[in-house]
Amino acid sequence: MNAQLANWDDLRVFLAVARAGSLSGAARSLGVNHSTVFRRIAGLEETMGVRLFERLPTGYVLTAAGEETLGIVERIEEDVTTLDRTVTGQDLRLSGTVRITAIDMLAFWLLPDHLARFRESYPGIEVEIVVGNEALDLSRRETDLALRIGNTPPETLVGRRVGRLHFAVYGAPEYCASHPNTDLSTHDWIGFDSAHAPLTREVEKLVPGIRPAIRSNSVACAVRLAKAGLGLAVLPCAIADLKPDLIRAAELPGVFGLDLWLLTHEDLRHTARIRAVLEFLTPALTESLQVVRRSSDLQTNKLHPSA
Repeated sequence: MNAQLANWDDLRVFLAVARAGSLSGAARSLGVNHSTVFRRIAGLEETMGVRLFERLPTGYVLTAAGEETLGIVERIEEDVTTLDRTVTGQDLRLSGTVRITAIDMLAFWLLPDHLARFRESYPGIEVEIVVGNEALDLSRRETDLALRIGNTPPETLVGRRVGRLHFAVYGAPEYCASHPNTDLSTHDWIGFDSAHAPLTREVEKLVPGIRPAIRSNSVACAVRLAKAGLGLAVLPCAIADLKPDLIRAAELPGVFGLDLWLLTHEDLRHTARIRAVLEFLTPALTESLQVVRRSSDLQTNKLHPSA
């Protein structure tokens, strides 16, 4: 095996294929096309003089040499990302790119107005938003900052609790008017998949044995489905209370809520551009949630008891 001429870019492609188990999955994670991944893997195998993958109908499976290579390359990856974080952490320039990951509802409704004002104050910092439910790995520099919902953030990350998202049951005015019964088990429900397990658990506690008429992995989609009159949904008050075509139909027992965190990796917390985003967004998001919470307290139950 001749690994001396293998470069890090080729090894990154190798890691992506090993983790995805397919060329298409690796291409998506790397943001390149299928043929590029194919060429890079073929070139790496030729350079190293060994076959790293078995090409099976079900996907790419590591050979014995590939398994051995994977362990070594993962250690190299850890060293490279540690070096990257260490160097980036000493960067004092208020310029460059800061990558933020957030789920769709936060990226669509909470971040835009604040980022517009941030750009006025820091025109040299380019913000890149990655929207998705997947928890990107900050230790591998897949993202610089993460806006995450949950009451127990990962211990490996540092950051700020910016507030608490409170949830309630919402529906379209037309739907609530045509379904006035306060027995929530009689209603159609919009549910969530496993990506939003805490919300799913709350709905099941509120209406035991419920089988939603429709499900989504996206809170933004659930908002749209509720607005279309497809049923009731548990939604964040910070978003749903601001929608004129949604009304709060019922409260959740115990005032259910989830903490909102703005997190980064410890090695990056002193990077000037990342610290600038962190320090700007923290009070801005906190104030947004407090304002909405104050207005939310004035909302009343819109479902009426059946005759």
